[in-house]
Parts: sequence; structure tokens; C-alpha cells
Amino acid sequence: MGMFWPMFAVAAGFLGLAVLGVLAVRVFVEARRLGRQVSESARRINRAAEELERASLSAARSAESL
Repeated sequence: MGMFWPMFAVAAGFLGLAVLGVLAVRVFVEARRLGRQVSESARRINRAAEELERASLSAARSAESL
């Protein structure tokens, strides 16, 4: 019975490290997913800005022809 508590403490330590490892992997995966979403949003914003610029140039040409 004298070795139970030290072995229990070691086992609890390994279990804690395993839980932290799993959580770290989940955080890493979610951070990558968030990064992909941010880059996709940036592409959409750039595309919308280009379309807005083209539309404003077209509107300016139409206004000049009046």
C-alpha cells in the first residue's frame, strides 16, 4: 500500500498531460480552420472591392456621356 499514492500521482500526471495534448491538438486544428476562413473572407472582400471599382468606373463613364 506504500507505493499506491506515488504511482497514482504519476498516473494522474500522465493523464493530465494526455488531456493537455488532446486539447492542444484541438486548438491547433481550430486555429488552422479559422485561418482558412479569414483568408477566404479576405478573397471575397477583395473580389467585392474590385467589382465595386469596376461598377463605379462604369457609372462614371455613363455619367460623362450624358
